[in-house]
Amino acid sequence: MSDFTSDFWAVYIALITVLSIIACAVLLYACSTRGAVKGEQAGTTGHTWDEDLHEWNNPLPRWWMWLFYLTIVFSLVYLALYPGLGTYRGVFGWSSQQQYDDEQQQASLRYGPIFDKYLKQEVAAVAADPEARAIGQRLFLNYCAQCHGSDAGGGKGFPNLRDTDWLYGGDPATIRESIANGRLGSMPPMGAAVGSAEEIKDVANYVRSLSGLTHDTLRLPRGRQKFAAICAACHGADAKGNPQLHAPNLTDKVWLYGGSEATIIETITKGRAGQMPAHKGFLDDGKIHLLTAYVYSLSREPQK
Repeated sequence: MSDFTSDFWAVYIALITVLSIIACAVLLYACSTRGAVKGEQAGTTGHTWDEDLHEWNNPLPRWWMWLFYLTIVFSLVYLALYPGLGTYRGVFGWSSQQQYDDEQQQASLRYGPIFDKYLKQEVAAVAADPEARAIGQRLFLNYCAQCHGSDAGGGKGFPNLRDTDWLYGGDPATIRESIANGRLGSMPPMGAAVGSAEEIKDVANYVRSLSGLTHDTLRLPRGRQKFAAICAACHGADAKGNPQLHAPNLTDKVWLYGGSEATIIETITKGRAGQMPAHKGFLDDGKIHLLTAYVYSLSREPQK
């Protein structure tokens, strides 16, 4: 009801709810009394299928009728005890938000000392603790795996957290900053600046050559020239990126969106926009600290 500023809607919803329940009761009563009189045979509704299949006008079974009446009584009792009639909160005054807050408070009392213990330790020490890593992994599966994958291997548009390639930095302070406040990474559309479709294709082939991928050698000189004039401002003359501008290294074989010619052309033409949401709004310092330690530990595991 927080979306409505007028009390009219609360009254409207309450009336619709109550009238609907009353209508169900009236309909049930009408259906359970219409039909044959006791001791007499029921007539038909006049509907016939397949020449001799008649629809009889028998009343509902008594057990079914009383069961339906019980559900109506239950609904009335429920609406008296719990919210359901507009802004009326019910006798118990229950709300999902209050239940969530209570559960969070109980969880904080139970698990708070564990988080506080690790919060006092350095990230490297927490990352080396098997118990802390297990807790961090569970937090990761709850809050991070939806984007980065359960194995933290990432996917298209979502970075792999197990390698040593870091766009913003892989030290504990930077990882914590990424988790707590999120990141907003973007590359502007450069298609108009680069030029024609053929010139964009030249640059794409040059970029592919930087990491040893197959490319059109005839396009290489033209692409190198365009890259130096336009792209080097962010990615550097050596194309190894610029951490200050969050421009990725183009000489390795790590591709966030893919390294095919078509994908690189799309990236140059349309740009890219990626966002990691901030988690400090619903994760406390203890959980962020454990998550930081777990993510920090991932790129230090032996790669299989």
